[in-house]
Amino acid sequence: MARELDKSRTLLGRWSRQYAWVMRAAAYDREQDRLFLAEQAHARREIACRHAKLAQAVQSKAVARLQALDPRELSPSDLLRYIQVAAEIERRAVGEAPSAAGTAVAPEQGGDVAGLTDEERRARMDQLRRELERRLAEGAQ
Repeated sequence: MARELDKSRTLLGRWSRQYAWVMRAAAYDREQDRLFLAEQAHARREIACRHAKLAQAVQSKAVARLQALDPRELSPSDLLRYIQVAAEIERRAVGEAPSAAGTAVAPEQGGDVAGLTDEERRARMDQLRRELERRLAEGAQ
């Protein structure tokens, strides 16, 4: 660098100490890092806001579609899946961890109907249908 500036190394060293070039360069680097991190944080906030707005729009479309469904036309597996998903969303909304198996309905609460008689199965489906209707009604309020 001394050759490029046509100055002696001794003179450049003296100026470096006199004007604290090393300390000032380090401070400049730290400031540039701080500005970069602030820009990243701002970008993340903007992305989060965009995603939240998108999620709200999608959610309102899904709620409108759910409200238009006739629960009597749902298959038992559809009904069970809606309840599982709704319960999982509800758990996450209140800060609970997702259920370990990815389902919020225990087998004794409607997951396994293979061992039930036709009458017990119909009774369980009626119970699940009423639960879904109740949750849909609560969601509309």
